[in-house]
This record gives sequence, C-alpha cells and structure tokens, in this order.
Amino acid sequence: MSHEVHALPAFYASPPGEAASRVLATALAGFWPLLPGMAVAAVGWGAPYLPLWRGQAERCLSLVPEPLADGAIPPAAVMPEASLPLPDLSLDRILLIHALEHVERPDALLRECWRVLRDDGRLLVVVPNRLGWWSLTDHTPFGQGRPYSRGQITRLLRSRLFAVERSAPALFVPPFSSRWALAGTGLWEAAGHRAFGRFGGVIIAEARKDVFGAVPTGAVPARRMVEVPA
Repeated sequence: MSHEVHALPAFYASPPGEAASRVLATALAGFWPLLPGMAVAAVGWGAPYLPLWRGQAERCLSLVPEPLADGAIPPAAVMPEASLPLPDLSLDRILLIHALEHVERPDALLRECWRVLRDDGRLLVVVPNRLGWWSLTDHTPFGQGRPYSRGQITRLLRSRLFAVERSAPALFVPPFSSRWALAGTGLWEAAGHRAFGRFGGVIIAEARKDVFGAVPTGAVPARRMVEVPA
C-alpha cells in the first residue's frame, strides 16, 4: 500500500477535505439512504462517512489497513492489507473508500469482501477517477495510488464475482486549498453532473455479490456413494 496516504486525518480537517466529505456524504446517501438493522463496514478510511448510517444500522465497523492506521480514530480496527478479520457471511454492506487505489492486490481485497458479505450483500466502491482533477494533484489522498476509469473498476469488480448495478461520478469541484474558493461547491457539482460527467474527481460504483458466478457453469451435483453388500 502507498505510504503517501498517512495524512488522511489532516486532509479531512482541511478545507478541501471538508468540501470532499460533504460532497461524498451526499452522494453516498443517494446510493444508500437507509440501512436499518444492517451490519455495515467501511474498509479503508470511512470515519467521515459511517455516521450516515450509524443511527439506523445494527452495527457499523471501521476497518483500517495497517499502513493507514496511524491517526485512526477509535474504535477503528486495524487489519492487514487484504485480510478482513471477520467471519464468512457476516456483513450486509461494505463501503470501500481510500482502499482499492492503495493496496498492492486489489483483487485479493475484493475477494475478502465477497467472502464476508452475505448472499444478498452489496459493495459501494469509491475510487479516484483517472480523468478527474483530483487524481492529478498530489496534495490530496485522491491524487495518490492507482486511479481508475469507469470501465476499469467495472471489469475489476466483475472479475471478483461482483455484478455492478450502477455507477456515478462525483466531486467536480477542483481541489482548491482555500475556503473562499470552495464556497461554490454546490454549483460545481450541479454543473459537473450536467455537462462534465466524465471528469468527476471520483467514481462511485455499487455492486452486488454474484453468488451464482461462483458456481461453475454446467456443474453437476456430486452423487452420494452408497455401499451395497456383494
């Protein structure tokens, strides 16, 4: 994992971080407005976004990979890069943010997400957009690691047995450093969605666990052997 993302707490306390968290929280709530009684986990750095569901979900977990753990806010749990410390079929929803672009093996992390999600579970992935302004600047976490195009993240998810159901760009405001320059965030977002959809700072993709994709096509159930006396 990239070690250039150690300043996540400082970023989210800065003007561009505050603007990004407001924009992304609104976008994430549009995908998952209500999660009553569900088990939810944020993998990567989800502290700014878990409050969206904390009042209604059965439980909300924050799982932070080891290289990001410096400055993690309790009760976040520190985890190895691609090994979720959870039993099989234990979660209903997973938010992946500040994760896939930094891990050395994103396929392994997605496989772990598939394992711990229940059969009707869903995954919400936030990755830097290869065509967006934020991936071109190195003073924010979205400018570190590996950015993705919409086609790339879709193919990666499908290769790990997730069916992508919808995706959308977000974070059209440029990564300005001053509060004054960020005052028009809402106007930037509205204009971006109307006219510059390919150039959002991030891509958000929702995928469901493809249970049937794990069963080989044409598989024949094994027959039970019964011993009969000769």
